[in-house]
Amino acid sequence: MMTAPTEIQLRRKSGLLVLAWADGSRHELSAEFLRVHSPSAEVRGHGRSGAVLQTGKRQVGITGLEPTGNYAIKLIFDDRHSSGLYSWEYLHHLCMHKDSLWADYLEQLQAASASRDPAPAARSLSEQVQVINIQPLPESPT
Repeated sequence: MMTAPTEIQLRRKSGLLVLAWADGSRHELSAEFLRVHSPSAEVRGHGRSGAVLQTGKRQVGITGLEPTGNYAIKLIFDDRHSSGLYSWEYLHHLCMHKDSLWADYLEQLQAASASRDPAPAARSLSEQVQVINIQPLPESPT
């Protein structure tokens, strides 16, 4: 079992979670990185279904964190996501493999023609609702 980090700092303004470990290493993980790698079922998939690619999370922030027992923290994101428990072991894995995990994520986005940027907000009601007019079929002779 992995031991807890020796220090955890949440830097809300810069969107960074800073973790220090007993071996003297120190790592910074961005809110976006943590959000797209959330250990929640919503992100990793439910049961046998696969992971769900997270898109549009470039500007996500962390509004808080809560300790969970002696083994994890729960991160609360400003997009209302808060269901993932980040165990010490998982956080250490994210720290040690950050570069390759990020490269894999960017490749998945590219393959899906998806973006890290949030979708633009609709400016009017007509942009929020798609209206389709269907012409009635001509009556058939009986």
